[in-house]
Amino acid sequence: MAWDTERTKRLLLDAATAEFSEHGLAGARVDRIAAAAGVNKERIYQYFGKKDDLFAAVLAARLRTSMDEVPMRGVGADAVGDYAGRLFDHHLADGVIPRLVFWEGLERGAATAADAARAEYHAQKVERFRELLPGVGREAAGELLLTIVSLVNAWPVLGHLDAFLVDGGPDRAARRRAVLVASATALAHDAIDAAASAA
Repeated sequence: MAWDTERTKRLLLDAATAEFSEHGLAGARVDRIAAAAGVNKERIYQYFGKKDDLFAAVLAARLRTSMDEVPMRGVGADAVGDYAGRLFDHHLADGVIPRLVFWEGLERGAATAADAARAEYHAQKVERFRELLPGVGREAAGELLLTIVSLVNAWPVLGHLDAFLVDGGPDRAARRRAVLVASATALAHDAIDAAASAA
């Protein structure tokens, strides 16, 4: 019987996603990933290399998937606000990306800059984001996208701070979403106006 390589890789990525999300890069254990996937741990090294490379593969896969699941669409400030709201919904429903991104920042930091595939992914994301913002340059678009991503990723991971700063309640997530959408929309209006004034 032939070995199903793609299925094995998928099982390993799924198991590694759960492990890295819960324990980070340093705390994750290759033995646990292999056991959860039902695969010999040598397959991890064979298909992905060392643990750090597996972490990078997990995050890259999740980011590519989220780009498909939360497409950027429309044009103008309201389209930017809509994107921020849908990204918030996505990350609230599945907090894996925010957790992985925070772990990456804490444990890999500047080393990620050497990842050519990630650099290309983010370059494409900024260029796609610029399509929402007529006339806005790359740097201003990148700053706005970084602001949105930072705000959206923070709440699922730093939600414990919410109780200290804001009154909770059953509608708390909806209220936070509304603030994010309004903030992203206002910042997008500012970026578009600044670009028009400079033209």
